[in-house]
Amino acid sequence: MTSPAHAASAAGPSHDDVRAAQGGDRQAFERLYRAHVSRVFSVCVRMCGSRAEAEERTQDAFVRAWDKLPQFRGDSSFGTWLHRLAVNVVLNAREGTGRERAREVEDAADALEATAGRAAPPGLALDLEQAIAGLPAGARRVFTLFDVCGYTHEEIADQLGITTGGSKAQLHRARLLLRQALSR
Repeated sequence: MTSPAHAASAAGPSHDDVRAAQGGDRQAFERLYRAHVSRVFSVCVRMCGSRAEAEERTQDAFVRAWDKLPQFRGDSSFGTWLHRLAVNVVLNAREGTGRERAREVEDAADALEATAGRAAPPGLALDLEQAIAGLPAGARRVFTLFDVCGYTHEEIADQLGITTGGSKAQLHRARLLLRQALSR
């Protein structure tokens, strides 16, 4: 028979883990890390375009999460808060080095599959991945932040330093270009 404590840990991190980690419990934070690292890495890869840089940004995001954890109020889920923090870490790193802010190349199809809740045929996933990678940088950033990550146009505009209308125009452009690329 499974104990209630074991059942909670088998189901993933709990609110108790968040509270314990806020109090400095490193084991609780490690459980949170294990539960969320793949999602954070996935968004970092899409935005960085390089697995090596994504690994660095993933670690940066968790270091920042540890530092900022006492400020987490629980207005959203821990996963949502951590995801937003990771996006900001990537964007801030891009600004700090003067390079292009974000470039999502790999595995957008997997994120879209997760959103839809069903697996895409292997050929379609590859075609979609290539089509997304072929988008102009601005359109690719907005497409990923809006359609994959779920940010609003206002949030995207704020993060990328563009207007809300610019975000909408880039999304429209991205969708048109994707339709054209996928219909070939």
